[in-house]
Amino acid sequence: MIKKIILSACLVPLLSFTKTKDNSEISNPTEKIANSRDKKFQERIPKTVIIKTKKFKIKIDKQPNGNYLYQSWGANTKISAKPAMIISDGDVIPDGSGGNYYFEFNNNGTLYQVWRNYLTNSTKKAPYTLVVIDSNGETIVRQDAQVVKN
Repeated sequence: MIKKIILSACLVPLLSFTKTKDNSEISNPTEKIANSRDKKFQERIPKTVIIKTKKFKIKIDKQPNGNYLYQSWGANTKISAKPAMIISDGDVIPDGSGGNYYFEFNNNGTLYQVWRNYLTNSTKKAPYTLVVIDSNGETIVRQDAQVVKN
């Protein structure tokens, strides 16, 4: 009887140090792969990018809440000036599996999209494209953009 008490007294501390699997380790492996891809995808997106089209300078910043902020100025205006337009709560949306993505901002039904063009058939293709779509779904602006500061 004493041997059983001593044996159980020794085993309880040993068993308490063993690692048990929690629910996150037992989760779906497909979900783990998707989360891994999302993490790698997010790592490729700069926290701040400044681009310039023929008519605009655009600055996109990642906010502490994970959303993006869009600010724009006239092409010849300094960024230190007050922005002509500010749109908050933008999202980044992956486009295909090649690394392309776009930022999307909604300003009273008008969509502002800034596309990142990693994969293209042309070496002359600009790295970014600004697309503005009105509330009727019509594209009203499409301008290529070059990086001013990344």
